[in-house]
This record gives sequence, C-alpha cells and structure tokens, in this order.
Amino acid sequence: MNKKERYQFVIDYFQEFMPVAETELIYDNPYQLLVAVILSAQCTDKRVNQTTPAIFKKYPHPQSLSEASFQDLFALIKSISYPNNKTKHLIGMAQMLMNKFNGEIPLTVNELIQLPGVGRKTANVITSVIDNQPNMAVDTHVFRVSKRIGLVSPKANTPLAVEKELIKNLPTELIYKAHHWLILHGRYICLARSPKCNECGIATACLYYAKLLKQ
Repeated sequence: MNKKERYQFVIDYFQEFMPVAETELIYDNPYQLLVAVILSAQCTDKRVNQTTPAIFKKYPHPQSLSEASFQDLFALIKSISYPNNKTKHLIGMAQMLMNKFNGEIPLTVNELIQLPGVGRKTANVITSVIDNQPNMAVDTHVFRVSKRIGLVSPKANTPLAVEKELIKNLPTELIYKAHHWLILHGRYICLARSPKCNECGIATACLYYAKLLKQ
C-alpha cells in the first residue's frame, strides 16, 4: 500500500465510522473555546471542562476577563497545569482582544498568534473548529498517530513539518475534520504506551502494526 492508498483507506474508514468528529472541549462561543484551548495545553480536556464553568460564570466575556485580578482568576484555575502562566496569558489575551480587536475573536492564524498564550496549534484549533478553515492543529496525538500510521515521513520531526505534510495530502474540505479524527484515535485507540492495535480499524493500513507483525 503506497501513501496515497493509505490516506484513502484512513479517510474512508473515518468517514464511515466517525462521520461526526468534534472537539471534546465544552464551549458556547468563540471566546469560551479560546479560553478552553489555552487552558488545555498539557492538560486533559476532562480537567478543563471541570474548570471552565466557574470561569465563564465569573468572566462571561473578554471585557470582564480583561479586568480580572491575577489572584481571583488563579483561584479558579489552580488545578490546571501551569496555572501561573495560564492566568497571565488569559488576562493578557483578554486585554489584547479589547485593545486591538474590539473584544472580538479574530479568525485568522496570523492575528490569533499575536494573543498571549496562543501559539500556532491553538490558532489552528480556533480557526478550524469555529470556521471550518483547512488548518491542521498538531498536538501530541496528531503527531504520534500520523507518524505511526505512515501518513507522514519519518523525517517530519516537528509539529510544523507534520502539519504541512498532512495538509498537502488530505482533501482540503476534510482537513478540519481529520484533525479530530487523529486526536480522538490517539486518545482512545492509538495510545502512546500501549496502542490497542487489536481494536484498531485502520491497522491493516498502519506501518507500525505491520512492523509488529514481523517481530
């Protein structure tokens, strides 16, 4: 199976068995998603979803968050990983939204990455989830799964390299959805330490599985 055939196999499988693929972060609007994604860095979505309701209740919009004190916001997110940095980032992000973007969430990667706490991965998540833009956020799951299956070259050793290769080979209209396919597959099947190859529907197309069979 060559790379083109492998991509088609993976796409066909997910189209059939995971036709609806969405973020597991709970949010009601772009502002809430941005807060949640910033908090989710090196933290589980489950923990973030347990934390955000209190934040959204006290700070329902960018203006209220921009006026938050460090101590008050920190108290709400202290159970999240890296709470000091994330508290600073959230307040700084909200202040820039008010000062530079009139309180609105920008929907271009170049604008989003200007915000404190927002890197390329976060910007790709926001634009793909909110606007279905063909942007591929590469987190640890996407990085691991795409390399294991053989969707990207072994030489693609950075998130950006993986992002570019996936975007090059995936149909444009499916990129926003493929991001979630790979994340969810990595979260529940293609685990980092003990991948569940016997439960995997794409094992026959997977280079990692092929190597296991040869051992």
